Amino acid sequence: MQDHILMGGRLHVYKRENSRYWQCSTFLGGRNRRVSTKEDSLAHAKDFAEDWYLELKGKHKRGEVKDGKTFRHAAKTFVREYEIITEGQRNAEYVRQTGRRLENHLLPFFGDTALPEITPGLVQEYRIHRREKAMEQHGKPPARNTMHQEIVTLRHILKTANRHGWLPYLPDFSEPYRASGKISHRAWFSPDEYKKLYKATRRRSQKPKRNRYAWESAQLHDYVLFLANTGLRPDEAARLQYRDVSIVDDDASGQTILEIEVRGKRGVGYCKSTTGAVKPFERLKRRNKPGPTDLLFPKTHHVLFNRILDEERLKLDREGNRRTAYSLRHTYICLRLMEGADIYQIAKNCRTSVEMIEKYYASHIKTSLDAAAINVRRPRNKKRPGKGSKEETDELPR
Repeated sequence: MQDHILMGGRLHVYKRENSRYWQCSTFLGGRNRRVSTKEDSLAHAKDFAEDWYLELKGKHKRGEVKDGKTFRHAAKTFVREYEIITEGQRNAEYVRQTGRRLENHLLPFFGDTALPEITPGLVQEYRIHRREKAMEQHGKPPARNTMHQEIVTLRHILKTANRHGWLPYLPDFSEPYRASGKISHRAWFSPDEYKKLYKATRRRSQKPKRNRYAWESAQLHDYVLFLANTGLRPDEAARLQYRDVSIVDDDASGQTILEIEVRGKRGVGYCKSTTGAVKPFERLKRRNKPGPTDLLFPKTHHVLFNRILDEERLKLDREGNRRTAYSLRHTYICLRLMEGADIYQIAKNCRTSVEMIEKYYASHIKTSLDAAAINVRRPRNKKRPGKGSKEETDELPR
């Protein structure tokens, strides 16, 4: 590569191999800046480079060229830190999706922007840009959760810049003009729907469509009953080994239940099942003759599960929410609430918070409302009838 130094070493004019044009570069405002001169003559390229450098220096003095690192530099640092620190703690696919959001959307928009130039206004410009681009390509705006995840990734990168001292403060990420979002409950199976579901899976396990599907059909039936009687997340059930489950006689309830050591998104936790999970677990042991470290559910059965949901017309709830294996966990929580279980104990048993249960589950269950507490009436003091007043008093209808 040919390189010529100008302006006392502050400006470089160079030509790369296999390129006909000269390029120029300088370090100004805390970062390297470069541009092609579009000239194949060295003399003309030097004239262009000097004019470009003097103009750039003038803009820097007037504050038009901001100092500091670029968004691209902060993003590179974030990716390196994120992949190392979250290894084994975050789902590998989630980490990959974060990288794809960065490469496909955030870097093309913010890439060479100086970090101090990323203001709340620019964040709003990004939201508008993403909506317009999605409408052009797909005819519909990006999903709300998609935009939320991209803004979360943007926040992570700017927090990284803030930690390294490249950004003095974080901009406001809140979305203007936004009304309060509707809180919709999670898709679950009502008692009648759940009964319809497990009867359908039981029929399929007893009479599979083909003999080669007999094992999978039986596994699915036990999977449905197991999740609906333990409240485990599907990923927790997928990690569950036979040594993690014990059949015990519970002293407090006097019932035979399962005690489960759960490994999932919240680390290691513990779960006590209802009695309805015991027989499915015993059937799993008889069918699979497992070792202690074998998985209870070595395969996912989502194809067969979805087929049965479609056959029974249970795939969508009345709000249009799609039911998945996760809906069995939601069903467990809702049924326990309907039966009067303590919400704090449910939260502990499901490894979640009371706030999450109140927000997404208890708000739509009518049995969580106490009519006696709602319809309480305070006794009225009888007033002595005054002069010319009626003795009758108007009362609210009971």
